[in-house]
Parts: sequence; structure tokens; C-alpha cells
Amino acid sequence: MTPRFTPGQLHVHSGLEDMVATARALRAVGRKIALVPTMGALHDGHRQLMRTARRLPGTVLAASIFVNPLQFGPDEDYDRYPRPLEQDLQACGEERVELVFTPSREDMYPGGPEVTVDPGPLGGELEGASRPGHFAGVLTVVSKLLNIIRPDYAVFGEKDYQQLTLVRKLVRDLNHDARIIGVPIVRDTDGLARSSRNAYLAGDQRTAAVTLSAALTAGARVSAGGAGVVLESARAVLDEEPLVEVDYLELRGADLGPAPERGEARLLVAARVGTTRLIDNAPVNLGGEGEN
Repeated sequence: MTPRFTPGQLHVHSGLEDMVATARALRAVGRKIALVPTMGALHDGHRQLMRTARRLPGTVLAASIFVNPLQFGPDEDYDRYPRPLEQDLQACGEERVELVFTPSREDMYPGGPEVTVDPGPLGGELEGASRPGHFAGVLTVVSKLLNIIRPDYAVFGEKDYQQLTLVRKLVRDLNHDARIIGVPIVRDTDGLARSSRNAYLAGDQRTAAVTLSAALTAGARVSAGGAGVVLESARAVLDEEPLVEVDYLELRGADLGPAPERGEARLLVAARVGTTRLIDNAPVNLGGEGEN
């Protein structure tokens, strides 16, 4: 039996069969679905994704909440990753989400998994070089969600820019039907990119973390001078903060290939502040006018 769906109300499905049946029933009556995949611990960045999805015409707004074990390395924070489900469901209700999928690990990976998605060469660079296997885990769970829910749209934030780029490649190369929509980074008033891991920052660490966005801004402002000047300016800002341990600072093309001599590029940084690993990025127009 298909679970009852009442438009405008929040429906929570933890079971795989109920989620599949509801999504199939919505498609059968011509409703489109806009999906916001999350790992929970929802913040204003997630809310902005939901608001973007809600503005898509004629859609049911859906979200998934699942802390995906496949994208965590053995020494990462899977066990302590925040899981405030009641607060997350309250946030979903406030953002007028109509459908929330909260599967268990057993639902998503019964007996395994034995088969995962290979992210290709880009999956081993930048974040992938620092976190081996991370993007295989990300693309596997995204592929499963796209198959289970079959959304017309899936909305991702640009803060995880490499993830967004790889998800677009996934959809293209594996012939998923969903249209992938990227949403600009949501920042605190001091410039820090919103992240669930910001909750780990304490005292001086929170202040030091702002150095990442300050470095990106410094690099973008001198983009007319070319790639070398951009990287030099950003690195100088990072070097001034002893609490920031830089993992990488790179300038790439907009598709994360090699940076062009002129035109659209992306400046990306990853660093540890204490035990917390943070990432950030910003668009850069090489050879053009810098940021104000």
C-alpha cells in the first residue's frame, strides 16, 4: 500500500519501501520532486538549499538525512558526527519540506556494499588526495538516492565544490535523469562558510577559521594579476595565522581542470584548525577585475 501523502505537510519515511512507493506515486500523478541530500545537523546553508529547491515550479520539496559511512575515512569523525534528528526535522518543517527520507545504514547498505562508484581521476585529487575513498562513498550514496527517489532536481551547495563537480559528472556519465543545481556558499557575517563541523570550533579556533575565507578574498581581489599573484596573496594571509594548518591551496579551472591563463577559475583551500578540518572556495576571474 502506498503511504498517504498530503501536500503541504511534512512526511518522514525511514523505510526504503515507503520512500520508493511515495516517490513513485507522486511521479504517477505528474508531480516533480526536488531533492536536497544532507547528512543532517542542518544549518542556514542547508536551509538556503531548501529555499532554492522550493522555488522550482511545480515540485514537491524532499530532503534526505543520512550520515553516510562510506565517505568517512578510518580516522575521521563518523562516530561523533552530530545527529540531532529532532532538530533537523523541525528545520525541515520550518522550510516547508514535504518529504524527508531518513534511512538506516542497513537500509542503504544491506550486506556491504560490495559495489561502489568510481569517481575517476578527479576523485583522487584535492579532497580525494587527503581523504582516499571519500568521493567513491559520496557518489555511491548520491547515485543510490537518485535511484530510490528519482528526483527531477537535486540541489547541492558550492561549498563542497569538488563534490558538486563530481556529482554533475556522475549524472552525465551514468545517465541519471536529475538536473543538478548548485547554490552559492552561505557565510556567517565574518565570512566563515557555514558547515556542520563549525560546531567543533572553540574559542580562538573559531576566530582563526575565518582566515580561510579571508585568504580566498585576498586572492580574488588580485585576480587581474594572474594565477601566481592570486596564490601568493592567499598564501600570505594563511601564513599569518599559526592555528591554521593548510592541507592544500590550489587554483583550478571552473571544471577543476588546470587553471586557464584568463577567465573563470576556482580558488580552493582545505586546512585544519585544531582537530577540525575545514574547506572553502571562491570563484576567481583570472586576468579580469578582482573582487571589491
